[in-house]
Amino acid sequence: MKCCDRRDLGLLLLRLGTGGVLAAHGAQKLLGWFGGGGIGEAGRAMEAMGYAPGRASATAAGLAETGGGTLLALGLATPAAGAAAAGAMAGATAVHVPHGFFAQAGGYEYAVSLGLTAAGLAVSGPGRLSLDHALGHAVDRNWMVPAALAMTATATTVVVGARNRRLRRAAEGRQETLFD
Repeated sequence: MKCCDRRDLGLLLLRLGTGGVLAAHGAQKLLGWFGGGGIGEAGRAMEAMGYAPGRASATAAGLAETGGGTLLALGLATPAAGAAAAGAMAGATAVHVPHGFFAQAGGYEYAVSLGLTAAGLAVSGPGRLSLDHALGHAVDRNWMVPAALAMTATATTVVVGARNRRLRRAAEGRQETLFD
C-alpha cells in the first residue's frame, strides 16, 4: 500500500489553498492582519450589512473563517472545520446575492466557491496527508459529517434569517417615489 496517491495530493492542495485563503480572510477580521481593519472595523461593517450585534457577528465569522480555514489546511477535525467555513461563506453569500453572481460586480461567486469547497472537503475527508489521518481519525468520524453540516445549516439559517428580517424591517419605512 502506498502512503499517498493523486487523490491525497489533490485533497492536500484543496485544503491548503482553501484553508489558507479562509484563515487569512478571518485574520483580517479578528486581528487586523493582511490589511484588515480588525474586529472593530469588521464589527461596524457587519452591522452595516445587517448582522447584529456587529462585533459579535464579526467575531463569530472571523473565528469560523480563521479556525475553520486553519483546521482545513491542517486536515484536522475536517467535518467541523469544513462545516464552519461553509457556514461563514453562506453568510457572506447572503450579503452578495443582490449584486448577482459574478464577483466583478460584487456578486457571490467567490463566497460560494469557498463555501462549496469547504463543504466538499468536510464530506470527502482530508486524505492521508493530514493530521486527521495521522491521529487515526479521532475527530473525523463518518457520523460527524452530517452532524456538523446539519448544525451549521441550522445556525446559518437562523443567523441569515434574522439578518434578512432586520433588513426587511428597515426597508419597510422607506417608500419609493411613484411618480416623477
